[in-house]
Parts: sequence; structure tokens; C-alpha cells
Amino acid sequence: MVAQRGKDLLLKVDSDGLGAFTTVAGLRTRNLAFNTETVDITHQESVGEWRELLAGAGVKTARISGAGVFKDAASDATVRDYFFNGTIRSWQVIIPNFGIVEGLFQITSFEFAGRHDGELSFELSLDSAGPLTFVVI
Repeated sequence: MVAQRGKDLLLKVDSDGLGAFTTVAGLRTRNLAFNTETVDITHQESVGEWRELLAGAGVKTARISGAGVFKDAASDATVRDYFFNGTIRSWQVIIPNFGIVEGLFQITSFEFAGRHDGELSFELSLDSAGPLTFVVI
């Protein structure tokens, strides 16, 4: 993948539960991290006492995070409502010239910050709540 503009990494949410994805407006930073837990199967006869892992086992997770400023009343209201209601909804992360990651996520953190001489900003984190799909674009 060649160098890309960071602003082209988009975070979208299914705003109506029917597949109408809306870009979360005002985000200045966006991150997507994939993780997997390992299953340690080390035993007393492991060679050299080195850890052994069970291939293909463990729990896979993804976390999306972002930060920015409020800019669009509709997407702001959607994010706010989803957080306070504990809604699990489909989200998309569009990675330019790479693909689209889509799946169920829940907002697990929603923070606000503001300086006396600056704008009100927010940060949010979402954790995966089911299997994810990846489509090459």
C-alpha cells in the first residue's frame, strides 16, 4: 500500500439500523487496531522451557478510536444516543485503496475536553461485538 492521506480513513455508522451508513463528522484522528489473545499450552516438557501457543485459538477483537470536534448535528446525536443506550450497531472503517472493515461495535468510551481558549473536542472508542468482514476496494 502506498502512502495515503490520513483524512481519507473514514469511520461510518449504520445510523438507522437498515444499512444507511453515515460518516462520523468532525473526526481529526481515527485508529483501527486488531488483536488476538493467545492460548498458552506450555508444559513442563516444553523444549527449553519456551512458551508454546495453540495455533488458531484465542479471542479476536478489534478496537476503533477517534478524536475530533463536533461538526454535524445528525452524526453527533447518533453517536451520543448509541453511547447512552448501549447500542450495538454496524460500523465501517474505510481504508483508502485497501478495503472496508465492517461489523458490529459498541461505543465503550465517550470523552469530552475543552480549553478555555479552544474548541470543545471529543474522543470515542468502540469495541467489536461480533465477527468482522473485510472487503477489498
